[in-house]
Amino acid sequence: MSAIAIKPELIAETNMPELTPNPWTGTVLLRDVAPDDLSIFFEQQLDPAANYMAAFTAKDPTDREAFTAHWAKVMADHSIVIKTILYDGQVAGSVLSHGWFGEPEISYWIGKEYWGKGIATRALAAFLDVQKERPLYARAVKDNIASLRVLEKCGFTISGEDKGFANARGMEAEEYILVHL
Repeated sequence: MSAIAIKPELIAETNMPELTPNPWTGTVLLRDVAPDDLSIFFEQQLDPAANYMAAFTAKDPTDREAFTAHWAKVMADHSIVIKTILYDGQVAGSVLSHGWFGEPEISYWIGKEYWGKGIATRALAAFLDVQKERPLYARAVKDNIASLRVLEKCGFTISGEDKGFANARGMEAEEYILVHL
């Protein structure tokens, strides 16, 4: 696909709308996590706005040693299904399922630069084809409307509520528990 360049003055003269690429047309793929992905995941989770939206994050996102130890544990646990999300060949985030709280649960992280492009929805839909275990649970802080919408589009429904201390917010936060049957 090639880009179309239109001079701004031509747009003003003809009243033509400016053409912008459609972010929904990019390719979203899932693949196994590669060691090089971890440095990108680390950089993505440093973003303060992304941490705020996720709410229930690491105590100190800048602690690379804790990040590395966490991911070493995740990668060594063969009960965890984990995939890297690629958008047009670039690492956009990750999606995984785990049983840390007693029930199979999904979790995903999308780098902020990839928000608003439908990547999370398409990646989660693809992941649900890989992870067939049901019921499958998810959690999202109540004010993370974008993540709640992603989960809803992928067939999750609200099944309960919980609250707990959110490291990224420094306070207790309420969350929805969602289920995919």
